[in-house]
Amino acid sequence: MLAVRQLAYKVNDLEAAAAAHHRAFGSGPFFVLRHVALASSQHRGIEQPFDHSSAYGQWGSVMVELVVQHNAEPSALHEMFPHGSGTEGLHHAALFVDDLEASIARFEREGAPLEQLSVTAGGTAFAFVDTRASLGHMLELYEPTPQLTGFYAMIAKAAEEWDGKELIRELG
Repeated sequence: MLAVRQLAYKVNDLEAAAAAHHRAFGSGPFFVLRHVALASSQHRGIEQPFDHSSAYGQWGSVMVELVVQHNAEPSALHEMFPHGSGTEGLHHAALFVDDLEASIARFEREGAPLEQLSVTAGGTAFAFVDTRASLGHMLELYEPTPQLTGFYAMIAKAAEEWDGKELIRELG
């Protein structure tokens, strides 16, 4: 079974979105990583800059990511939310997969093409496949490396121990 590990929303302002999500759902705290460092990023097979910042928090048993893209270049985020439109909403659900390449190929065979493949400076690869026709949003796929699962565990533990203070916490 491919369980949803994260829901991610395109937002215009990380801090305002985190405060609103917390008020509505009790989520948090949110850990902000500004200008996520990438080693590479390809949109539809073409190398493109993907300058984005994200805030990560816990929403019950699921991580929530709030993401802002700073640059105007094409990306999976801009496929759903064109640069400058100001629109916000659910962009993707994230899944852990055993084999990223095989999973990308599987989704492509099932009519969900690869939109973007990026690799963080730390070596974590993530892929957005276009499942808008069937799900109304994209899926993000990545392999559950110790670094990634440790990050998820850190966010979940912070939520368990949270006293409701310091909603926004900077990473990096």
